[in-house]
Amino acid sequence: MNLLKAIHTRHSIRFFTAEPVDDQRIEDIIAAGMMACSAGNERPWHFIVIRQRKTLQAISRSHLYATAVKRAPVAILVCGDLTQDKYDGYWVQDCAAATQNMLLLAHNLGLGSVWIGLHPRSQRVADIRAIIPLPEHIVPFSILPLGYPAEVKINENRFNHGRIHYEKW
Repeated sequence: MNLLKAIHTRHSIRFFTAEPVDDQRIEDIIAAGMMACSAGNERPWHFIVIRQRKTLQAISRSHLYATAVKRAPVAILVCGDLTQDKYDGYWVQDCAAATQNMLLLAHNLGLGSVWIGLHPRSQRVADIRAIIPLPEHIVPFSILPLGYPAEVKINENRFNHGRIHYEKW
């Protein structure tokens, strides 16, 4: 699939089949995240692959919008490393770029996922820390449940010419 088609056809998928996702696909998705642009090339990300049902269910229970996590065969927790934050606060943008790359590659590989935000909600960050112990300088940023889609979404054109401005507002 070409990149433009992947961008136009990717959807937030919250229901998955029981088919497992192989390690190579997971590694390829994480590698795509690691290829994201990064302020000052700081690359402040770390990734935790989660397959244990108990952990996936606990995450799902802890976050109002994370029910998809318990339905997925695997999830990837994207974390920011504050010790790698060369330019104060840019770790957030870097982890966002990594998350988007991962979502696009997952779709391109025939997998579904949805971006579940954690940071900057302090309670969500604390809840994840209670489930997955993390060093203090590691901040959970997002979680991506991954699996083969068990739902079909309709493509819509989101282009809005009214949001484009040339040279001035």
